[in-house]
Amino acid sequence: MTVQLSNYSLKRKSALMQPQEQIEQLQSKVHQLEQQHREYVQKQQELIGAIARICESSLQEIEALRILVYRGEAECRRYLRSLLKNQRKAG
Repeated sequence: MTVQLSNYSLKRKSALMQPQEQIEQLQSKVHQLEQQHREYVQKQQELIGAIARICESSLQEIEALRILVYRGEAECRRYLRSLLKNQRKAG
């Protein structure tokens, strides 16, 4: 009888612990995603600052932001590098 009760208690405890473990895993994943989001926002803010420093005209800024939105960070950085290269040639 004791073995049956013990097995029942273990199964019940296991069934109760499984949702708790799932909650902990989800909380960990949420924390990880929040950290990734913070890093993403910080990189975007740095890139927008670079756009403001590098671009010499409003049209260049608009183009850089358009590239950032539609083509992504790498393409925007490539565009900014090309602007810097052209500025050095002209300067």
